[in-house]
Amino acid sequence: ITNPSSELAQHYTEGHFWSKVQEQAKTAGFTVIQQGLSLYYTMADSNTPKWAKAIIAAALGYFILPSDAIPDVIAIIGFTDDLSVLLGAASTVANHTTEKHKRQASEKINTWFSDNDD
Repeated sequence: ITNPSSELAQHYTEGHFWSKVQEQAKTAGFTVIQQGLSLYYTMADSNTPKWAKAIIAAALGYFILPSDAIPDVIAIIGFTDDLSVLLGAASTVANHTTEKHKRQASEKINTWFSDNDD
């Protein structure tokens, strides 16, 4: 891959992101889903610069990729590579992730987990 960010960003679609997050929420765990959603809401914000959106799209593209460095089906460690990529992207774009983005992610997670615990 000559430019990993652009190659991975090509795999990102909003539909694939939501599908992966909803299917894997409990398996991936709170931290992975929280980071993914926070990045998603940061990318969706019109105030986020294009360079930051490209980094986020690449990270989310890696997250939704069916095959990655550590397959997600491996118990416990399957999402560690995804989390590392998401945390790296989150660190890079941290100045553009607002409390609003974090709150949106938390609200979505609370909705999913409270609905699934019934």
